[in-house]
Amino acid sequence: MAEIVVRYEPRGAVQDLFRSTDPEVLLSGAAGTGKSVGALMYIHLACLATPKVRALIVRKTHASLTASTLVTFREKVAKEALAAGILHFYGGSAQEPASYRYTNGSVIVVGGLDRASRLLSTEFDLAFVDEAIEVTDEDLDTIVSRLRNGVLTHQRLIMATNPGHPSHHLKQRADSGRCRMLYSKHEDNPPLYQNGEWTEYGRTYLARLDSLSGARYQRMRWGKWVSAEGLVYDGFDPAVHVVDRFEIPGSWSRWWSIDFGFTNPFVCQFWAEDGDGRFYLYREIYITRRLVEDHAKTILSLVQRDGSWIEPHPRAVICDHDAEDRATLERHLGLPTSPARKSVRDGIQAVQARLRPAGDARPRLYLMRDSLVERDPELEEAKKPASTAEEFPAYVWAVRPGGVLKEEPVKSDDHGMDALRYLVAERDLIGTGSVRSPARAREGRPSGAAARYGRPVVGSSAQRVAR
Repeated sequence: MAEIVVRYEPRGAVQDLFRSTDPEVLLSGAAGTGKSVGALMYIHLACLATPKVRALIVRKTHASLTASTLVTFREKVAKEALAAGILHFYGGSAQEPASYRYTNGSVIVVGGLDRASRLLSTEFDLAFVDEAIEVTDEDLDTIVSRLRNGVLTHQRLIMATNPGHPSHHLKQRADSGRCRMLYSKHEDNPPLYQNGEWTEYGRTYLARLDSLSGARYQRMRWGKWVSAEGLVYDGFDPAVHVVDRFEIPGSWSRWWSIDFGFTNPFVCQFWAEDGDGRFYLYREIYITRRLVEDHAKTILSLVQRDGSWIEPHPRAVICDHDAEDRATLERHLGLPTSPARKSVRDGIQAVQARLRPAGDARPRLYLMRDSLVERDPELEEAKKPASTAEEFPAYVWAVRPGGVLKEEPVKSDDHGMDALRYLVAERDLIGTGSVRSPARAREGRPSGAAARYGRPVVGSSAQRVAR
């Protein structure tokens, strides 16, 4: 049997994790403090040391797990074991979920909670939830109920997260004593801090975090659970407004909303509108440093196969006012565009109205999980929002000297917010400064480019929409 030597130096909060036996531990701290690597190493070493351990590694969605957490596991935690053949990956089947299997019989099951039925159909000794701020309290309780395999003396739930709002259920879970919160610092991460001083990489990384502002700076730089003061959309609740992907009927109208950018992100939001006037964001391009004609090619590749449309044509393509970019987009898409209604205050009020529950107790605006076509590595590295959903917690009102809020938002990291406002203003505003309810909006005729498009193209059956 092959042998390997695993060298790892746990520090700070991660060292406390290794020394403790608490049934639930939450590693909380600033961005880049080594929380995920530490938790993954704990799981890996437990599986190496003890035969027949069953562990679980999850995030809210399968896509986010494979794109980030499992990359970290393969490249920074289990690389030597994989190379030595002590560990191998099993891709899963109709009967079993994907997993990493050790030669001593230990297994790490991996997946997203959006595919939870097979994941949680068995028992575990350890579970790690990465980016735990994304999951619900009910998700965590379900996982805890599966920690009963009994091979290890201590069955444990380990979570890692960057901080959020102080009223978040994770903070409340820790404050109530249900789990132990361990605070992780940048000094805990060896690549950032060695021999009592910052490494070159550490100084560069902290400089990026120091460029952030507001609540995002306090959370990502210092690991504080703080609220964003003066939130524009304080009615936005990810537990309510972010929903799992579902099959979109071909009869639903489609709308595209675009905010141009190159150094700043180019945003193209694809929206579906149901028969009750609710909007669902089902696909999104949010990327920097690409030309408009290249974006047009990407857009067409998502809605066409072999030159034929595979989903309804948009009722309108609503764009920022840049004339040159609009002309380029129209030429390459072969579709007309409509200039956005730019009134910020009235547009924000219209979006706020859609976020509130209507007469049926449901809001009129939703975002589907995993709508992002491609994640921008530059934005990820800079710890900036990389999607519309990630902009909501940091979209705040500007502040006058003396702390008085202005009636305009801070003009920063708001590209998805702008595109969202363009869509809702086009659909719900009548004339200048008047807001109509989403239900009433369905009764009116479309304006501008929407009128030129006419009725949406309707498929003969429901269509599963690719991101």
